[in-house]
Amino acid sequence: MQAIPTADEDLKTGITAKRRSEEMSVELAERRTGMSFQRTRMSADRTLMSIIRTSLSLIGFGFTIFQFFKKLQEADVVRQGAARHFGTSLLILGCLMLTGGIGYHAAFMLELRKTRARMREEGLIHGESAYPASLTLMTAVLLLVLGLIAFVSIAFHVGPFG
Repeated sequence: MQAIPTADEDLKTGITAKRRSEEMSVELAERRTGMSFQRTRMSADRTLMSIIRTSLSLIGFGFTIFQFFKKLQEADVVRQGAARHFGTSLLILGCLMLTGGIGYHAAFMLELRKTRARMREEGLIHGESAYPASLTLMTAVLLLVLGLIAFVSIAFHVGPFG
């Protein structure tokens, strides 16, 4: 623990109360700026989570519509029609939306890291807080892979969904 200098020590070193207050103000501003990067990162993760939810709904709903009308066609209740194509289209739309969301998130996070490094080099912020891999991004990539597997299975009649 650092000892607080006395008034006599301050006079000897030329540190005034105003100067100490300014140094503390700068320190607090640097810490707030560092924390704002963490808040921005978490906000980007929340945005990606909302894209994941929407994409998952589209993929799931499209897959369900496709399977439902496939079973009706197998039972000779309906002929092949637009509903199956609509289901496939929803599945494709969900995968495309997820691809765009992953691309946007990755580009945003790279730019955020560059900005943070530049500010650290300029001495505007200090400290090195961890920037771990985004679990949200990993989840999005896994969901995209599953969506693409479902699409390939449906489109080319291979695998468990074909």
